[in-house]
Amino acid sequence: MMKKKPITVASPLLPSLEAFIPYLEEIWKNKWISNGGSYHQALEEALCDYLKVPYLSLFTNGTTALLCALKALDISGEVITTPYSFVATAHALSWSGLTPVFADISPDDCNIDPARIREAISPKTRGILPVNIYGYPARTTEITDIAKEHNLQVIYDAAHVFGVEVNGESLLNAGDLSVLSLSATKVYNTIEGGAIVCHDKEMKKRIDSLRNYGFASETEVLFPGINGKMDEVRAAYGLLALKDAASAIEKRQVVFRQYRQALYSVRGVSFPEEKEGVKYTYAYFPILIDKDTFKMTRDELYVKMKEEGILCRRYFYPLITSFPPYNTYPSARAENLAVANRIADSVICLPMHHDLTEEDVERVLSYFA
Repeated sequence: MMKKKPITVASPLLPSLEAFIPYLEEIWKNKWISNGGSYHQALEEALCDYLKVPYLSLFTNGTTALLCALKALDISGEVITTPYSFVATAHALSWSGLTPVFADISPDDCNIDPARIREAISPKTRGILPVNIYGYPARTTEITDIAKEHNLQVIYDAAHVFGVEVNGESLLNAGDLSVLSLSATKVYNTIEGGAIVCHDKEMKKRIDSLRNYGFASETEVLFPGINGKMDEVRAAYGLLALKDAASAIEKRQVVFRQYRQALYSVRGVSFPEEKEGVKYTYAYFPILIDKDTFKMTRDELYVKMKEEGILCRRYFYPLITSFPPYNTYPSARAENLAVANRIADSVICLPMHHDLTEEDVERVLSYFA
């Protein structure tokens, strides 16, 4: 019997190779492959327009962008964040000499719970680092109110919300800064890449200097910086991929609707509800498995699907606070993170991308019939 093709949880949005070659030929001709070349500048402008944001700085990856965002705001002390994320969120705080303080999440959208943020504030708290998990908007209005009340800075880990809008406004405009990931698994990618969205020209100037070793001019260094620049090859790739982003999101929406309709009434399966006024880009399709009412446990389902070539992921299991760098923090205690622990133990993300066929979707859904 012929083995069925694997169905991956994600698939990169690749531009046409035929269209990419002339861009590469231009780069080879100009011999300008980094340091703010024409494609780099063009992509920053194109992304500002597409995402409806005022200023954007490209980076070589999202983690470096997050490190530079923390440095740009000169945050020190404690930063309240979520345990329910990719580990890079907490790593950026640790690498910056900051102390992560973990707050529990809301059961309805898996985002950090503003009520738990309030409880976690101490005299050492200087910032909040929420994550818009799965592309579902965090409760930005409440978080802004808390930040203003306690004079805290807010940086959003916006890795999942490329193109997401709330009431016509880009979610990337929330907070003091928002940080995008443009890696291959995301809705839109530049192979590897990242970006910081900010609100004014002076902050962009500071961010751009930070990603280039701290240089202000050829002979002037203002502060310790890093090499976080995106090269021309990836910028050119990104320009081409951006042309296909809207159609890829439409295809994702079709899959999302098929999953939602088929799974809505399946006993033992639940998932976050869509909220009114939000323009989603369908980055993920997480479901929660109730081991007492579904026909198998989450892990049994995960293994069974994997054995048959359906490569789901348990995002985000284990919690960040399960790992040795963080599991000794007082805020990492299980009783402090009851909701996050419950969801981490029951979540599984189904395949969600623009390359899924009708047959692929039917194979995935067959496990829930």
